[in-house]
Amino acid sequence: MTPMTTEQVAEFLDVKVERVRRLARENLLVAKQQDDQGEPIFDKEDVEKYKELAQRLGGI
Repeated sequence: MTPMTTEQVAEFLDVKVERVRRLARENLLVAKQQDDQGEPIFDKEDVEKYKELAQRLGGI
């Protein structure tokens, strides 16, 4: 697992950090764990799969 922070995911998906948090809250992008501050940590492979799927469906 290659961990990604919320900020890294937002940059990778080219969206705002708030959007990533909402995707996590709605279980559209599943966090693997949380850091010491309670922020979600995502697996890079899962984020890449989400981006590919979102692009197929018309965008993020």
